[in-house]
Amino acid sequence: MRFNALQKNIPDISQKMLTVTLRTLEEDGFVRRQVYAEVPPRVEYSLTDRAISLLPHINSLITWAKDNMNAILVDRENNRLKS
Repeated sequence: MRFNALQKNIPDISQKMLTVTLRTLEEDGFVRRQVYAEVPPRVEYSLTDRAISLLPHINSLITWAKDNMNAILVDRENNRLKS
């Protein structure tokens, strides 16, 4: 996926923050950066096998969060009212 496509699909992320995040993910082995020798230069990002192996765990966490979010919000509000 190209940088501009990523930026369009991630709401409210600045160019600098996306650049820093992609560099960190690349350094940690979660994202592969492919530079094509073209004019103008083209760069594409893709997930590595490490990142793909993490997806089922992320999806489980998302499911857990959806299942528990209402209770979490109720607890948060109750604790806020006690303060």
